[in-house]
Parts: sequence; structure tokens; C-alpha cells
Amino acid sequence: MTHEYTINAEGKRLGRLASEVAVLLMGKQLPDFARNKIPSVSVTVENIDMLDITAKKKAEKTYNHYTGYPGGLREYNMNKVIADKGQSEVFKKAVYGMLPGNKLRPDMMKNLTIK
Repeated sequence: MTHEYTINAEGKRLGRLASEVAVLLMGKQLPDFARNKIPSVSVTVENIDMLDITAKKKAEKTYNHYTGYPGGLREYNMNKVIADKGQSEVFKKAVYGMLPGNKLRPDMMKNLTIK
């Protein structure tokens, strides 16, 4: 039995919504919750472009990426990420960071759909 959730992101804050989605993806609200199993949960987030992100957060929040070469640390602020890939990428990164860092995280992220 798959549990399906649809969340409207209009007017909601980035972190509050991301933590709510992370809890749903982990299946913590289900009676048969187990940390070592991926729950049969599907979460759909709609109106992601209407997400409430402050101008200060967009200017000051940075994302790091290391290329693997010496001196290859790249830093991007949220404005650049939104301009290049959209607000859905920022939301995915926020949810990804709130899920447990183990082998189940990529499979939990597959249950997230952003429209």
C-alpha cells in the first residue's frame, strides 16, 4: 500500500517545508516505521515557484562543490542556483540535507516529485 501526499508550497518557507517533506519521505508518521527500511511513500510538491525565500537568504546562502582538482572548490550562492536550475533544485538540496546520510537516502529522494 503506497501512501501518497500532495503538498502545496505556495507561501511556505523553504526550511519549514523541506523538513515536513523529509519526515514524510522517511515514513516517521507511519505505524510500521523502521529506520532500516524505505517506506512506500510518494510525496508530490506543487507550486514550487511560489515558495517564500527571503532576498537575504538568496544572497547569502552558499552551496559548495569540489571538482577533485587542487584549488577546485566552487561556491555558488542561491541566486545563481535559482537562475541556472530553478527553485526546485534549491528545494531538492534542502530536503536531501535533512534526510539521514546513509545508503537509503538516494532511494528516499526518488519518492519525491516536484511540479
